[in-house]
Amino acid sequence: MANSNSPDGGGSGARNTFNDETPSVRHRVALPPKEGLLKEFKSVVQETFFHDAPLRDFKDQTPSKKVLLGIQAVFPIVGWARNYNFRKLRGDVIAGLTIASLCIPQDIGYAKLANLDPKYGLYSSFVPPLIYAAMGSSRDIAIGPVAVVSLLLGTLCQAVIDPVDHPAEYLRLAFTATFFAGIFEAGLGFLRLGFLIDFLSHAAVVGFMGGAAITISLQQLKGFLGIKTKKFTKKTDLVSVMRSVFTEAHHGWNWQTIVIASSFLTFLLVAKFIGKRHRKLFWVPAIAPLISVIVSTFFVFITRADKDGVQIVKHIDQGINPISAHKIYFSGKYLTDGIRIGGIAGMVALTEAVAIARTFAAMKDYQIDGNKEMIALGSMNVVGSLTSCYITTGSFSRSAVNYMAGCQTTVSNIVMSIVVALTLLFITPLFKYTPNAILAAIIISAVLGLIDIDAAVLIWKIDKLDFLACMGAFFGVVFISVEIGLLISVVISFAKILLQVTRPRTTVLGKLPGTNVYRNTLQYPEATKIPGILIIRIDSAIYFSNSNYVRERALRWLREEQEKNKEAGMPKVKFVIIEMSPVTDIDTSGIHSLEELLKSLEKQDIQLILANPGPIVTQKLHASKFADEIKEENIFLCVGDAVAVCAPKLAEQLA
Repeated sequence: MANSNSPDGGGSGARNTFNDETPSVRHRVALPPKEGLLKEFKSVVQETFFHDAPLRDFKDQTPSKKVLLGIQAVFPIVGWARNYNFRKLRGDVIAGLTIASLCIPQDIGYAKLANLDPKYGLYSSFVPPLIYAAMGSSRDIAIGPVAVVSLLLGTLCQAVIDPVDHPAEYLRLAFTATFFAGIFEAGLGFLRLGFLIDFLSHAAVVGFMGGAAITISLQQLKGFLGIKTKKFTKKTDLVSVMRSVFTEAHHGWNWQTIVIASSFLTFLLVAKFIGKRHRKLFWVPAIAPLISVIVSTFFVFITRADKDGVQIVKHIDQGINPISAHKIYFSGKYLTDGIRIGGIAGMVALTEAVAIARTFAAMKDYQIDGNKEMIALGSMNVVGSLTSCYITTGSFSRSAVNYMAGCQTTVSNIVMSIVVALTLLFITPLFKYTPNAILAAIIISAVLGLIDIDAAVLIWKIDKLDFLACMGAFFGVVFISVEIGLLISVVISFAKILLQVTRPRTTVLGKLPGTNVYRNTLQYPEATKIPGILIIRIDSAIYFSNSNYVRERALRWLREEQEKNKEAGMPKVKFVIIEMSPVTDIDTSGIHSLEELLKSLEKQDIQLILANPGPIVTQKLHASKFADEIKEENIFLCVGDAVAVCAPKLAEQLA
């Protein structure tokens, strides 16, 4: 049986209303075939956790092929490596070298954001990218420490252990948090619960990232201005940081440091501007940080500006990652803190990485598996925590450079990792005279791109509640703390979900002139209401959370319509048609609310009519016996059919 309904609730199968002829054939709403409990449960589980049909490639395959596909599912590198060639290698090597030149100075600075020695930033760009290269499905994402997660980890860990007074315990807590972040990420992917990260809305992420960028930039003022005092605030909010900055204005600022930082920040911003204006010059902003480090380090070394108050990085240990498994807290008072911090930071890292992977996959028109991505990201953080790394994820700035440099596969991450390893083995002594000011300038120039004003303006135009979530996260991070800002964004996002679930939209429909199409009268003012008939559309599933509201809102629409009809001298409403095509599901409370609505209308001598209930709703209406209560002849295929049958009855009553 063909459904002649229009998407918005109007029917085109029946050509009649008040003045039209009665249809020769009325199509009844069919009851779908009944499914067994096991089959129904299997269908729900499949759509919830296996909507992407992950086992479809295994169908009708030989046992050996299934084993190969199983290995390939865990390690995608096994699949694409067979078709790898020199052309792809050339693109990956160029991209890998380019992002390596960007990541080395950034890693040193980001480690300081996490209150860790610079070497741990470099360690974190060696092991995790190798793990991801074997297990990840994104061709373009570049793995390593990122500013927001580094700041979040540093802030949360610092609230538990002072990194200055207890550096060894602080380091252990950071590794513990990294371990459990990896467990959390991989667990979500393994259990196919990736949809949970979608609860952190895009608007909340935009606001959180923008606020974090401001906070990170403020934190860099200490290094940017050359402030040496140990009394500089450990808080991240705007007021506390600015108070500390201006308290030291008379005797704490170092003019040589300010000159170095300002000069190279200007250079970095100009390089970034050139890269944006001319896409072929993408390599200019990519190598600008490394050039800045080399030039500033050489300048400080030959002038010995460190003796005049310019703070330098000093010694960075040579050698690749030492094993750190024995440093993770698996018991004791810091275990719960490690789990909590790892969960929070891991969630943010996961959200950022998956968003980046999806963005570039869409640009290159290929698919990524979100759950596999989570397993890959989690695995690299678990292994990283065992090899002296802290939380890593996908970096948008590096991924953008990786993409523009022509990367073909995750081999670019391997090339970057090799360059970082060589740096750790041979080059770290050369960073001794690198000024902290240049690291501050590099971080500031990197995080400014996280402030997306255009996205905030677009959010304001599209959805004011989304904008509230965006601004709540932004101001929470800037004026309170990073974790409070994140909490505010999550709370507002959940509040919006609850509001939409508990207060679904309901609209009154009218008939468009010259058609049998019924549309929202607010959207189409020319749509006319049928005298004596009220047509209401419910734009949501009806659950326990909104069933009372739906019933009360329908009755309020009726009262308002009756009042208008009385004032205009029009006949009273005798039929209420509920257009149910958008109602995808209904539960026991929803059925109960319809029963109460039916009784309430019967007391007013008004007939309740249902139009176009879907298969699931129809099945539940019959299972609950509500179809018998309302009588099956009062359930119609479309609004047009309902109006065509009700109109003659109404005319008889008015006669």
